[in-house]
Amino acid sequence: MMIVFPNGQPFMPKFLGLWFGYCLIVGFFVAYLAAHTIAPHTYYLAVFRVVGTAGFLTFGLGPLANVIWKGYPWSFVIKEVIDGLIYGLLMAGTFGWLWPR
Repeated sequence: MMIVFPNGQPFMPKFLGLWFGYCLIVGFFVAYLAAHTIAPHTYYLAVFRVVGTAGFLTFGLGPLANVIWKGYPWSFVIKEVIDGLIYGLLMAGTFGWLWPR
């Protein structure tokens, strides 16, 4: 498999906009999951645990398939998994902070 991009600099606003849209979609589905599994007035750490797990599953474990199917080096994918962990933790902290009290 080979991906060919047009010559020149990538148009970053397009890619950042698509990433933002992806994060919104993930946030929507994590919110749906959390709303149906966590009651209002739940402690911060309980919300953090559920949302953080769902966020890490989405952002952090997806890149592992690239090692299997695309032959990416482990060093590259481990960095993506760490990025996914950070995104999942940020999502969990935000949900825990804004969860109905």
